[in-house]
Amino acid sequence: WVHEEADKLFCEEIDIGEEEGPRNIASGLRAHYNLEDLEGQRVLVLANLKTRKLVGFPSHGMVLCAASEDGSKVEFIEPPADAKIGERVVVDGFDGEPATENQIIKKKMLDAIFPDLSTNSEGVATYKGVALSTSAGPCTAQNQMSNSP
Repeated sequence: WVHEEADKLFCEEIDIGEEEGPRNIASGLRAHYNLEDLEGQRVLVLANLKTRKLVGFPSHGMVLCAASEDGSKVEFIEPPADAKIGERVVVDGFDGEPATENQIIKKKMLDAIFPDLSTNSEGVATYKGVALSTSAGPCTAQNQMSNSP
């Protein structure tokens, strides 16, 4: 649904495979998508983030998107069609358990990670040039937006 007080925000319920049910997540995507575009859309969610209130709405994660250099075009990063809901996305060579909410904040991990996220020439989402993948294959920009930050 659209946020009642913020023109840029959608308030979404996203199933990430947790027993508690869908998570409430706010995303600033209203300039790029219609509400109908979100129904049933498969997305990647950064789920190990501390809850943040965005214009009063508690958001329990972040939807991962690719964007054009100037930010005028934005596309969801999608898991492969056969990926299970809630499956962890991995990057070969970066093993171990996911960071905790507190580690992400204290170590300012997003500031270090985000500059190295991009899509390659085929629209595959990458971290330091290595594909973000599930057991069903690589994750890609919705319309294969290539070479985007």
